[in-house]
Amino acid sequence: MRLFAPRTGLATVSALTALGAFASMGTATAAGPALNGEWAPFTRCPVDSAAMRAADGLARTPQCVVSTSAGGSVKLGDTTVATGRTDLQIGVVQNADGTSSVVAPPGGALVADPATVPGGLLGLMCPSDIPVITSLCRTLEGSALNKITATMESVGAPYAFDQTAGVLTDLPIVALPVRIHLENPLLGDHCYIGSKASPIVLRPENLNLPEFGMSFFRGDGTPDEAGEMSRIDLTGATQSDSTFAVPGATGCGLNVGLINAAVNLKTGLPSAAGNNSLTLDDTRTHLTGLTAPGTVAPDAGRIVAENWHSAVR
Repeated sequence: MRLFAPRTGLATVSALTALGAFASMGTATAAGPALNGEWAPFTRCPVDSAAMRAADGLARTPQCVVSTSAGGSVKLGDTTVATGRTDLQIGVVQNADGTSSVVAPPGGALVADPATVPGGLLGLMCPSDIPVITSLCRTLEGSALNKITATMESVGAPYAFDQTAGVLTDLPIVALPVRIHLENPLLGDHCYIGSKASPIVLRPENLNLPEFGMSFFRGDGTPDEAGEMSRIDLTGATQSDSTFAVPGATGCGLNVGLINAAVNLKTGLPSAAGNNSLTLDDTRTHLTGLTAPGTVAPDAGRIVAENWHSAVR
């Protein structure tokens, strides 16, 4: 018995690659521990979460997923930002009825290089016919205060996960609600595009199918064709979404909201669906789990956790 049916496995990996795509507008955080052998990419898999440990291997099967990309781009209204390297790591519990649940690591699923907004504050809000903004624009030229970074944050659990779409092209794989935190001293601490109440909802899809590879290994990560663990590798896929709408910025300015109008006017926000886009190039995704989870029921989740810990160097 293998790790999972090809359709289910590929769908899960492709969907989570998509989740990682937009996260590359972020600030990198500390990595997890170094792991041995085939476990190496899965440094932040939430193997100790209650949901993962409770997966029995029959009705619920635990898996770890990591998806990385060297970069891509995202267009929001009139602003395009180049995305840097991203690292998405989550746990997935595959249910016998074909549905699945996503489990994020304690520190969050997304780790990414920071993205710099082109033109900084000058590019976002200058020139302006708003008097207070015009005054700010004069002080920004040549100033270190001009730089803006953008951090993507999840603001709710993913939903509408379609396993079949994950192995096909041109079909939405998952819905992912997010917001963007714009950071600059003059913007204050609460400047966001999107919110928990009005998020940006991404529905990425495959533009092409990735190259497929599979390997087997022992619980501690040592490669072994007869090993109890399986790993799928998918490489080279490009994913995209141009269906999402983007709300206006809120909370921007030291007096919260003072600069909202200038940011929205200059960047073309709010922006209706069809005017925005996401592209992520050269995704590299890995998924691992027990080769025959049913044979260790009801302890599959516990065994995956023990194997992960045994691989920590």
